[in-house]
Order: sequence, then structure tokens, then C-alpha cells
Amino acid sequence: MSDAAQAHTQPQTMGFQAEVKQLLKLMIHSLYSHKEIFLRELISNASDALDKLRFEALARPELLQGGAELVITIDADREARTITIADNGIGMSRDEAVEHLGTIAKSGTAEFLARMTGDQKQDAQLIGQFGVGFYSSFIVADRVDVYSRRAGLDAAAGVHWQSSGDGEFSVATLDLAERGTRIVLHLKEGEQDFADPYRIRALVRKYSDHIAFPVRMKAEQQHDQEEAAAPGYETVNHAQALWTRPRTEVKDEEYKEFYRHITHDFTDPLAWSHGKVEGKKEYTSLLYVPARAPFDLWHREAARGLKLYVRRVFIMDDAEQFLPLYLRFVKGVVDSADLPLNISREMLQQDAAIDGMRTGLARRVLDLLAKVAKDEPEKYAAFWKEFGAVLKEGPAEDHANRERIARLLRFSSTHADKAEQDVSLEDYVARMKPGQKEVYFVIADSFAAAKSSPHLEVLRSKGVEVLLLSDRVDEWLVDHLREFDGKQLRNVARGELDIGAVQSDEEKQQRETLSKEHGALVERIKKTLHEQVSDVRVTNRLADSPACLVLGEHDLGAQMRRILEAAGQKVPTTKPVLEINVTHPLLQRIESTEEAAAFDDLTLLLFDQATLADGGQLAEPAAFVQRLNRLLLTMH
Repeated sequence: MSDAAQAHTQPQTMGFQAEVKQLLKLMIHSLYSHKEIFLRELISNASDALDKLRFEALARPELLQGGAELVITIDADREARTITIADNGIGMSRDEAVEHLGTIAKSGTAEFLARMTGDQKQDAQLIGQFGVGFYSSFIVADRVDVYSRRAGLDAAAGVHWQSSGDGEFSVATLDLAERGTRIVLHLKEGEQDFADPYRIRALVRKYSDHIAFPVRMKAEQQHDQEEAAAPGYETVNHAQALWTRPRTEVKDEEYKEFYRHITHDFTDPLAWSHGKVEGKKEYTSLLYVPARAPFDLWHREAARGLKLYVRRVFIMDDAEQFLPLYLRFVKGVVDSADLPLNISREMLQQDAAIDGMRTGLARRVLDLLAKVAKDEPEKYAAFWKEFGAVLKEGPAEDHANRERIARLLRFSSTHADKAEQDVSLEDYVARMKPGQKEVYFVIADSFAAAKSSPHLEVLRSKGVEVLLLSDRVDEWLVDHLREFDGKQLRNVARGELDIGAVQSDEEKQQRETLSKEHGALVERIKKTLHEQVSDVRVTNRLADSPACLVLGEHDLGAQMRRILEAAGQKVPTTKPVLEINVTHPLLQRIESTEEAAAFDDLTLLLFDQATLADGGQLAEPAAFVQRLNRLLLTMH
């Protein structure tokens, strides 16, 4: 290809997508100290283009006409301040060049950019997670030319894309004899050192040695020679798929660089697992746990999954069938020796062999996390902060691994009363009181609300630990994780609370006596609140508060109710139980009130107070204010 190839359409000037403009501006300033990553990103993109061509050529061998050997070449001209990275891969049509180089299609891009703060260090970390790809060219270049022709199209379908990274780009069609893509970087003044072939070789070996295709440069002895014949090229990288090499031969830094290659994240992974399964089904996997959650973790439509290879031939990105959804943060590759080369996403969903691979890969990830939790608790704490809420989805999705997942879960609890989720279920069980048979928990909208829940009062007074759950997924979790280590999980705000193991016979008898003595009060309150509650009873939960609301044994909690309503599902109407602390002065005041209107006001205030303490919303705030005002006016 020649830069001077005759264009047969006039260049058309177009504007970048708004998100691209913002990203370019932020990236050029925030990644200044990481400038050299541009080469890794462009080589990685070239490798992807070669992978895609090799896959498409399985069904259309004619795409390889003009050169079956797939390579990446790099040329540098220090005097001209240019670097050229070329591949003979899949290439781009004109429309693809406009789409791929002018827009960002990732879900949640706007939210990601909104998180930028202007702090270069913080922004660099976020951009690193986002993946800068092609746009990293503009960190070192003040102009970028892209020449490309898609494999299978004729020479007249070539495209020339050009931009100075200033908000606009131009695109024209021209004749290109060869398929693939060639990117010419016109380096900024002061960046000519990047055009030094020796430095480029060092960067290739540092960042891209694991690329499975040869990266070639002009032979070293010819760097300073002018020759009429085409110069000889030599391969400067290892050019072997990293996951095919024995683990003992792969250095940690090589594993880290391969992670950066497949994720375009330039932070180190938190942990990885490299394994080979032999037997009925043979496959190799290299799985990574990132150090930080991706910006689109909660976008359910976002692409996720592993890179799938069959006998080292790339088949597809984001093959989500190999891991359950709760492990969607895991990155990596799986290379099967048995699957057909023409397998499709639809076939993956129907292939029984995939289920076995999925089970094995999920177990490998969980075993890796268990090892990190045991050997490197601080590192696991960092993992939990990023991905704990996602892992909590596991017991509902993966029944076979429910026990493994349960041992990885972490919670806040009344043991330390701190917001950090660092209590395991094993920790809790080890601290259970003698005779205690249940793992107690409470669910609220926030840690503060859970910590101050009135449902904890008697248990706190007895020194019984309670898990404090406040993540949105927690009610979903405990609905599917009913027990651990033979101990039932028990919501302290649901149904009758049996604390017999930590309650004396005298205390039990006292509650029965109070229930009989105050039976008339219970009936009066029940009559007043018959529209709001399903029942009223004397409590064994409360020590300091006058009343609390209790869920029925089979009623939906507030969290689950909101989740279902947000999904458009109709949720049945239920009424809570009101439990009253008849030893509290407020209940004694209500019991002694003979006038019906005053009794009703106090009773309704009691119910509204319990609703607020439970994190609920008042059905009639104005009526609550009026009742409160009447009460205040009667005070002396």
C-alpha cells in the first residue's frame, strides 16, 4: 500500500461521537505517564484482526488469497517521525471504519465518562479499565492515517481514514491492492524516540511477546542501510499462544501482559488460574480475576464471557456460555481440542459438552478465590469490595457450588459493628452461643439502618451476633442460601423469633405472663389497626423500642418487593405483624388512655413510628403530622 494511492472519492469530513471527543481529551492528559501503551494497544488490535480473518476463512478460504501467512509488521522512520503498524487481517470497509474509529459502542459509556474527576491518577485508572484501544494513538501522534481494505472486497473498496484527534476525521475510498489495515502515526514533536527501532523492539518484547502471531520488523543489520531490494524482516516476539505453553515456562509478568492484551486494562489482574483438562473432553483455560470492577459490570446487556479458541484457532469473543452469570467479571480464554471449528453461539447453548466445561471452569474460579481468601486475606478483601455483590448472586444460579460460594461470602455483623463486609459464615458459626442453632441476620436499605434496627435489641443484649445485610441482592441471596454448615439462616424480622437457646426459662415465662396480662391492650390495638396489620402480639424481640413491624413467615421483604416491581411484576399486598413492648412507657401511656380518639391517635403514631424505624414510607404523611401536632398540643 502507498500513502499516495489515488483516492477515487473526495475525503468526507465527519465529527467524532461526543463520547469519543471527551475520551480523547481526557485520555491524552491522564495517560501522559503511560504513553508507551499505544504500541501494545495497536498490536493487540492487529492481533484481533488476524484472529477474525482466520475464523472467517474457515468458511470462506478465498479470504486468504494474496497471503495465507498472517503477520504484523512494524516500520519506523525517526527522521520522518512516523511509525507504521500493519496487519494482513480482516480489514475494514468504509462503513466499518466510520463506525469502529468514530464511535464507542460499549454500554454505559456516558456513565463511565461521568465518573471522570480531573484527577490524572484516578482518571488514568478508570481509562485503563475502560480500554483505550485505537485512540491511544493520539497520546503520541498529532495525526493518524489509517489505510484499510476488508478481506473479500476488491481493491477499489479500500478506505483512507485520517484525523488529528481534534474532534473531526475524514474518510475517503481509494484503491488498495492488499487486504488488512495499516496505521501510520505521525508523532508529535518531542516523541521521535518512539520511532527508534531498538526502543520499539524492547516495547514489543515487554508488552506483546505473548501475541500468537509473528510481529516483524526490519532486520537489525539493515536499519541503517538503503537497499534497492525489499529489506528482510525478522520476528521479534515469541509468537506462540501463551496458554499453550507449560505453566512452569511462563513468568508472572507474561501472565500479566497477556491479561492486558485480552482486556485492554493496563492494571494488573488480582489473580489467575492456568490449567489443562484431559480425558473425555480436553481443553485448556487461562482465567483471570481483575483487580477492579469494569465500568459496565451492572449493565446486563454488556458483552461478557471468555475468548473461545478451538485447537488454537480463534472462534469468538465474549463466549458467555462457559461461565455462569455471577462470574461475569472473570476474563480469559478457553481453548477446546474437541469442539468443531464451525461452532456457533446457538450451538454452544445446545451442546451438552459445554455444560461439563462450564461446571469445571466455574469450580476452577471458585477454587482460585478460595485460595486467595485463605492465603492472601487482604487481597481477597479488595476483591470482595469490587465483586462481592456479584458473587452473592451465585447461590441462586449455581446450586451445585452453593457450599463453595457460601464459604466465600462476606458480611458486616454486630460482632464489630463496622460497615466493612469481612465476616465469613465460618467466622459466625465459630462464635455462636452454646445451644444456638440458627444464623441470625437482618436486612435493611443501608448498613446504618441495619445496625440500628429495633429487631436486634434482645439479641444484642444477649451477646448473640447478627449479620447486617444491606446490599440490594441480599434478600435474593438468603432466599436461596437457606443454611450453612447445618445451621439454618434466620431473618430476625420475620415470623415468630425463637431465641430459646439463649433465653432462660424465667424469661420465657415472663413473656407468657405479659401476653396474658395485656391481652385487652393487644385487642384494642388490633381493632384500631385492623386495616394496617395482620396481627398484634407482645414481643420477645424488643428491649428499648416500643414496637416493631414483623414480616409474615412467607411474605416478601422490602428489597425483593422493589426488585420485582422494578421488573414490572405484580406483587401481592401483605400486612405486617405489629409487636409491642408492653414494658415501655409509651405502651403504658397508651394502655392507660381511655378516650377512644386519643387512644387511636397514639396507636396510629405507634404504628407510623414502627414503619419509619423499619425503613418504610408512611402511607399518609399529612395525617401523621396532624396526629403528632394534636399530641404536642396536649403536652404540659
